[in-house]
Amino acid sequence: MTHPIGLITGASRGLGRNMALHLAKRGVHIIGTYRSGASEAETLRQEIEAVGGKAAMLALDVTDTTSFPAFAATVSETLKTEFGRDRFDYLVNNAGNGLFSNFIDATEEQFASLVATHLQGPVFLTQKLLPLIADGGRVLNVSSSFVRFTLPGYSLYAAMKAAVEVLSRYLAVELGERQIRVNAISPGAIETDFGGGAVRDDEGVNAFVAKGIALGRVGLPDDIGCAVAAILSDDMAWANGTTFDISGGQLL
Repeated sequence: MTHPIGLITGASRGLGRNMALHLAKRGVHIIGTYRSGASEAETLRQEIEAVGGKAAMLALDVTDTTSFPAFAATVSETLKTEFGRDRFDYLVNNAGNGLFSNFIDATEEQFASLVATHLQGPVFLTQKLLPLIADGGRVLNVSSSFVRFTLPGYSLYAAMKAAVEVLSRYLAVELGERQIRVNAISPGAIETDFGGGAVRDDEGVNAFVAKGIALGRVGLPDDIGCAVAAILSDDMAWANGTTFDISGGQLL
C-alpha cells in the first residue's frame, strides 16, 4: 500500500500540528516544517509514529526565499531516504503569524513582514516544490475569515489572505494540466495561540466571539484538522479553485 505524503508548513504548533495529526490518523505520511520549535516538531513526529504513521521534520523559515532551493533539495532527499518516494502528494501552506495594527498606525515594516510570510513565501515555496508534487496532487492554502468580514486592526493581514484566495484560483487553472487541485480554507476564530491566544485564554473574549457564531461556540483546532483531512481526501477530489469557509457560521 502506498501512503500519500503531505508537506505542511508550520506543523510544529497550532493548526498545522492538528492538521498533521488528523492526516496521519487517515494514513497520510507527513513532512512537517518548523521555524524555531525543534522540540515541538520532534514531539509531533513521535505522536505521528505512535498512531502508526511516518514523519520527518525539517527546518524552514518561509520568509527567507533564498533558502527555498536548498529546502527543495532537502525535501527531495528526505522523500528518497525516509519514504522511498520521488514526489509527495499534498502541500499545505499553513505557516503564518497574526499582526494587529490599525491602518492609520501600520508601518512599512509590518506590511513587508506580512507580505513575506503570507504571500511571497507561499508563492515561491510552492513554485520551488512543484516539481516534487505528484501529478494529481493537492495544494491547500490557508486564508482567513477576515477576508469575508471586517474587524478593525486586521486590514493588512486580511489583504494578504485575500491575495492568497485569488492566487489559489489562478493556480487551480494553471496546474489543471497536471490534475493538481488547488483550494484554500478560511478558518474563523479558533482556540489556539494565534494573535497571543486571546480567543483561547481570555474567557471574556471567547464568550464575545462565540456570540457571533451561528453554532454558538468558538472553533477548536480539531474542527480545522478534520476539515483539512477531508478536503485533501479523494472524497473532495472534484473541489478545485475554491475557498472553504470553516468558521461555524461566524458573522454571517
